[in-house]
Amino acid sequence: MPRVLAVSDEIVAGLWTAEVRRHDVDLVLAAGDLPFDYLEFLSDALDRPCVFVPGNHDADLGGYVHSSGLWTRDGLPARYPGPEGAVNADGRVVDVAGLRIAGLGGSIRYNGGPNQWTERQMARRSRRVRRRARLRGLRDGRPVDVLLTHSPPRGCGDRDDPPHRGFACLHDAVRVLRPGLLVHGHIHPHGEPVPDRDLGGTRVVNTVGYRILDIPEGRHAA
Repeated sequence: MPRVLAVSDEIVAGLWTAEVRRHDVDLVLAAGDLPFDYLEFLSDALDRPCVFVPGNHDADLGGYVHSSGLWTRDGLPARYPGPEGAVNADGRVVDVAGLRIAGLGGSIRYNGGPNQWTERQMARRSRRVRRRARLRGLRDGRPVDVLLTHSPPRGCGDRDDPPHRGFACLHDAVRVLRPGLLVHGHIHPHGEPVPDRDLGGTRVVNTVGYRILDIPEGRHAA
């Protein structure tokens, strides 16, 4: 059962020190809106891989391609602004540390900034991820263990103000992918308790700050 350090949105001072090494984890999962050097530190200090999706306050990481040790964008050499060595799962399905992770970063569009999507745009992105997960599953029979998002599903721990509304289409993603766990950020609790939620058998976890999570592999049949 892999154990992960899940983080998002708020820096935890105690993690940005050598004290983080007391956490015995297999993977760092980052749900967005954290400094990229913070993610690099966590991954380096723990000597564990990091999988992340960008939040609405993160840089635009679209279009960057890494090949033969060189980053390019639009065919030209470019400096990659994301966390070095981390795996960007946004719009992808990745296998890391024994887990299959599907990623959908960003928030609902509210002011035209980077990593913001309309409901229709996110629904298209979600369908592409679902197709990729299905193709992977047809090849090896493995399900998605974790759906990693920045925003929560609509009505599942989100807010009513425009920037913090969740995505309705994530309900379809959960229904089709049937992950054991959905990890999200974006919704700051401001001192209020944040209970985990259940969405059709999927555990939904708000990881603003940090959580330590044990994740069963392959909970569902393919």
